[in-house]
Amino acid sequence: MNKIRLGIQDQASPRMVYGLKLLRDALEACGYETETADGEWSSLTYRKSPELKIFVGNREESEFIHSLEHQEVLLYHSEEPGKEGFYIATLPGNLIVVSGGNDTGALYGAQELAERVRRAGRVPDLLAHGETPKFVIRGPVLGLQKTEIEPPRRTYEYPITPDRFPWFYDKALWTEYLDMLCAQRSNIVYIWSAHPFSSLVKLKDYPEALEVTEEEYSLNVETFGWLTEEADKRGIWVVLNFYNIHIPLPFAEKHGLELHQPKPLPITADYTRKSIAEFVRSYPSVGLMLCLGEAMQGDVYGAEWFTDTILAGVNEGLRDLKVKERPPIILRAHAVKAEPIIEKAISHYPNLFTEAKYNGESLTTWTPRGGWKHTHNNLSGMQSVHIVNVHVLANLEPFRYGSPAFIQKSMQAAKDRQKANGLHLYPLFFWDWPYSGDKTTPRLKQAERDWMWYAAWARYAWNPDRDPETERHYWIEELASLFGSREAGAALLEAYDAFGECAPRLLRRFGITEGNRQTLSLGMTMSQLTNPDRYSPYRALWEDHAPQGERLELYVQRELADEPHIGETPIDVIESAERFAEQAWTAIQRASSHVTDNREEFDRIASDVEAILYMVRFYGAKVRAAVQVLAYKHTVNGNYLEHTNLLEEAVPYLQESVDWYRKLTELTKNTYLYANSMLTAHRKIPVPDGRKFKHWTDCLPIYEEELAGFRASVNDLKAGKLPSRVSGEVKIEPYREADFRLKSTGMETYTLSKDSLLFTDGEVYVQNCAEELEGLTGVRFSRAEAAKGGMAVEFETETPVRVLVGYFNSSDPQWLQVPTLDENTHADERGGLSPVLRKGIKTSFYPSVNVHAFLYEAGSHMLNLGIGAYAVLGVIAADQELKERDVSPFSESSRTLDWLYDGANKKGALSR
Repeated sequence: MNKIRLGIQDQASPRMVYGLKLLRDALEACGYETETADGEWSSLTYRKSPELKIFVGNREESEFIHSLEHQEVLLYHSEEPGKEGFYIATLPGNLIVVSGGNDTGALYGAQELAERVRRAGRVPDLLAHGETPKFVIRGPVLGLQKTEIEPPRRTYEYPITPDRFPWFYDKALWTEYLDMLCAQRSNIVYIWSAHPFSSLVKLKDYPEALEVTEEEYSLNVETFGWLTEEADKRGIWVVLNFYNIHIPLPFAEKHGLELHQPKPLPITADYTRKSIAEFVRSYPSVGLMLCLGEAMQGDVYGAEWFTDTILAGVNEGLRDLKVKERPPIILRAHAVKAEPIIEKAISHYPNLFTEAKYNGESLTTWTPRGGWKHTHNNLSGMQSVHIVNVHVLANLEPFRYGSPAFIQKSMQAAKDRQKANGLHLYPLFFWDWPYSGDKTTPRLKQAERDWMWYAAWARYAWNPDRDPETERHYWIEELASLFGSREAGAALLEAYDAFGECAPRLLRRFGITEGNRQTLSLGMTMSQLTNPDRYSPYRALWEDHAPQGERLELYVQRELADEPHIGETPIDVIESAERFAEQAWTAIQRASSHVTDNREEFDRIASDVEAILYMVRFYGAKVRAAVQVLAYKHTVNGNYLEHTNLLEEAVPYLQESVDWYRKLTELTKNTYLYANSMLTAHRKIPVPDGRKFKHWTDCLPIYEEELAGFRASVNDLKAGKLPSRVSGEVKIEPYREADFRLKSTGMETYTLSKDSLLFTDGEVYVQNCAEELEGLTGVRFSRAEAAKGGMAVEFETETPVRVLVGYFNSSDPQWLQVPTLDENTHADERGGLSPVLRKGIKTSFYPSVNVHAFLYEAGSHMLNLGIGAYAVLGVIAADQELKERDVSPFSESSRTLDWLYDGANKKGALSR
């Protein structure tokens, strides 16, 4: 038996010791006998031992490596190992040196040598190999989140307890996950929570803030301490994400505060600073990542809160600790402008990072552009490290995804187009971690099911510029090792790369949003395709997260005008997606006969490919129907009884789309529990209510009713009949007012009617208002003050009510802008995200006003919506039905054509 002597530098860190263990295990598995030397070797004496010797060290600290470099015995033929890099060299005197750029680099070098030994079954004769990662930070995220909200707690807020998160306490599960990350050379794991401190630390000044029992607290401290130690020795930072300003429920109740605070208060600042200081003292190797937008008005208070509260707490916690490396502090550039905050904060803390979403909340393109690209470039140019966040992946749910070609080009774009230097990777089914949505017993774990997703992003975060042909062979071998043959591996890779193009293309050209609001795989309605403005579309989806191209309506207008098209057209996308889906289906069928291992998982992959094929065909047929409807819209010019042949041509396409959706429903009935991992009201597209409409079986009736309604409308139009909704003969019921008491000073109530003033200054008069609003009691205040700093309205009510808020239809910053779930997940917690009355008020010389309705329970409340002028138009009883409508004149509102798809249109149609 060959004997190998192992050496390691003096005062080696846990990371280097772990690397040496990986190496020792590999050597012994290949039949070598190992012996670990005492103390660090010397360049003058190491030759005295004749056997093969392997030394592992950090070149910044190891005297042995220093002397070998000084003597030019150890030279680097490639770049010297940088941070987390390594170089493995065979040297004279029967010596192999693993030279790490730092402790983690030494770990990775030992790990690389161990892998080579295992592959060869022996120690290679000649080694001269070095690598340094291209991205500084590389790793995935998991969430201490659940699929549903727990009232009275609000979005994201879940204390860490065994009943909520049993997986958090599963050390075997954590060990497997950390081993996977280490093997992929990921150096960070992000854990998301709204306010984790109330489960992990206790404060003597605020004992009421603890949200768990003493027993749960002790278990949390033990588990989290163990986790951070295990991660650290594998070279992995644990980084905890939290939101601002979220406070614990018992703390809020004791002090009479809202759970979400829009601006700092002395008590919330003191509590947060002390929480962070105690957390850092307790877990000094854990980084922090924070979101200053959404709940808090980050653009106003962000810099103050970040420096005076967050960083002050971090520095206080570190003050008496001796740490080798300060933990990373990461600022999310989400719903806040991060540049001025970092400029102010950089002098307060040396290890700052910024983070922004790569393609928003999806995966759509490897050519990001527009304002989003500029944001990344600005942040990358600062004195902090910038990270791209591959976020939520709502367009990929719930299917497998692992296209190495798409992922590699995305990481190249992150490096070269966005100038980023870090990766923050979401799992494919975030809200239900650790499980996937597959309908299996037992449930599949995401880390195992989606191994290719994690492996590809990690591989290209380490080095995105690998040779594509070499990569093709690499992935074929990886797949072949799982499924039994190289033929199966080659066909599977072709399938993965082909169907990997489908969902990204569809969403970027037809989607309403790339975020949690939309589940692409559940489809879209005709109204959402032909009248997207009704659903608050997120313009960044096609202006920033897509190649240059045309949305459906612009495409049809240019077709009718015989104008040239620019960039990617809707028909381009449909035809290419159909081609890729067919290619994937052909490849997966070809692979089937060559699969000899893991047949059950292969069949699940094949089922996903089939589902994507049906989904693409559904969209293809439906988009072609939408093209005909929009051609009708721009041909008839309001004369809706003409050119009905265009609508007739749309009917078979719409029928075809429903037929494909039925096949998709039948397939997924047996394969998936649900399509989207967030089962909350945040889901809006295709149908509001993510819990009620979570599966294809839930949505199929919607599309069947839509088809029936469209057929009926076309038949009515052919018979010379206009639906009552279009003819204008619809009875309007006024809203029923509710009593309330205005508690804010400097404001006044008024009666809403024609010629009413909406503000106490500025002469914004009501020219006309919707019949529903006439006579309601509104609240007015200074428009100038609201435009400059926002306006909070405090009121009290004894019954549940809806507060009617008017948003002015203008992008001018003087007016309050409607929030979106794409930027503010809390925006729809009280409803009101979508207007109930579009253009419900017409003003004199000012923009029209959309009316939104926010639900409030009985009690005292503060309406604080942010900076910008808005109108409070009334307070009405919450128990009445509010029917959405467009208050615009007939000639304008009917042009949306939404009346074509309403199944009720066939009732009460009037003759010409």
